[in-house]
Amino acid sequence: MAKIMIQGTGSSVGKSILVAALCRIFTQDGYKVCPYKSQNMSLNSYITLDGKEMGRAQVLQAYASGIEPEAYMNPILLKPTSDRKCQVIVNGKVYLNTDAKGYHNLKDEFKVMLKNDFEKIEEKFDIVVMEGAGSPAEINLRENDIVNMGMAELVDAPVIIVGDIDKGGVFASLAGTLLLLSDSEKERVKGVIINKFRGDIDLLTPGIDMLTDIIHKPTLGVVPHFTLNLEDEDGFMASSMKNEKKRDIDIAVIHLPHISNFTDIDALKVEDDVSIRFISKAHDFGNPDMVILPGSKNTIDDLIYLRNSGLEEKLLKYSKSGRILGICGGYQMLGEEILDPNKVESDNLSVKGIGIIPCITKLTTEKIMTRSEGVTSLGDKVYGYEIHMGETIAKCEYNYFVNLTSSNGEEASINDGYISEDKKIMATYLHGVLDSSSFRETILNSIRREKGLIEKKSSKYEAIREKEIDELASIVRESLDIDSIYEIMGIKR
Repeated sequence: MAKIMIQGTGSSVGKSILVAALCRIFTQDGYKVCPYKSQNMSLNSYITLDGKEMGRAQVLQAYASGIEPEAYMNPILLKPTSDRKCQVIVNGKVYLNTDAKGYHNLKDEFKVMLKNDFEKIEEKFDIVVMEGAGSPAEINLRENDIVNMGMAELVDAPVIIVGDIDKGGVFASLAGTLLLLSDSEKERVKGVIINKFRGDIDLLTPGIDMLTDIIHKPTLGVVPHFTLNLEDEDGFMASSMKNEKKRDIDIAVIHLPHISNFTDIDALKVEDDVSIRFISKAHDFGNPDMVILPGSKNTIDDLIYLRNSGLEEKLLKYSKSGRILGICGGYQMLGEEILDPNKVESDNLSVKGIGIIPCITKLTTEKIMTRSEGVTSLGDKVYGYEIHMGETIAKCEYNYFVNLTSSNGEEASINDGYISEDKKIMATYLHGVLDSSSFRETILNSIRREKGLIEKKSSKYEAIREKEIDELASIVRESLDIDSIYEIMGIKR
């Protein structure tokens, strides 16, 4: 079996999206391909068909490979709960909560697991496209590394290093990274890629020639800067926080300090008359057509943030006539109270909710992780997944948002969420609910009617994603020396 590992000079250089591109290219060329990232740190996760949790970056890469996402593609997922602590997910299940030192002490144990599990993956696929994390030049973390060079050495994978020219200083970043590697690590690096280039390639060529003389590694290609409607886990803060050009429909997303599963809004990006803006301050609230209160890894802290920032007051006033969609943690915050008797999230045993929905949430130590399908009270089929630690109970009879008819592949009849009598306040535990073209169309057309706009059909998000992945593969195939990459992997074509 062949393998290649994409590492970077730092975070947000485009590793995840380039791995997705290579997965699609190799798949197009007739190979059975698997993405792999041994350790991922992200609040953006996903639930597999068998009810396991994994990072979203490997989900996109799995789609690019034409296969169903599986937790073994991301065996260790770290979900920060504070500046010093995180929840550790191992093979899709909660393992423990710990700090950096506690996690470091587990790495010897994890190395054995990773090696054994990777050997099983090798038996199933022709090519594994691996992704590193951050930079391999973090010399203070070299000992017991299990995600960059340590993982490459563990499974004997050749490495390509990616640098981001859009940030500036790409030659120094690539040369400096190689400088800080050990001799054996340098030998493992087979080439470099320059990513996110804008401008005249002729002006870049002399620098590439000089770089080759310095690092003694070939540049395998220069990938241009591009914009596609594909989720990029690493690029959220860099790109998604930039407010879009104003269009007919204005949707505001509350940017919580511990925001999670922000890919819930990705399907809205394919609507040509919808603009999305992220707001973190009360004076930026404005008068949007809809507000989305997204998921959170620390619901109580984020609720307190809303209160202190003045956004809670804005939401309360807006709820009298505006549209609000609360998802997961956002749903919990919209209720009247959140109880935390086991101190799952904080030392606060209880905190007052925003009070828009007549319900109470009790946080629990057990994590609910399910893939679900159902029908909303508006009549639309929806699908998605739940990841939460808490049970929400209605204080009085009200209309539920959705009846879930399937849970982890088994028939069910579960009422979830809330919808107001005027259909403008909605809340659910179902991540990915906006991926449903039917539900998205229903909500957006109700806004269009109110604004005197022409109603539109919403496209199926999955079909658009496939088209965008193909476009990504086309751009990267034209930009890289794919034949050399095959040669690096030991594949003759």
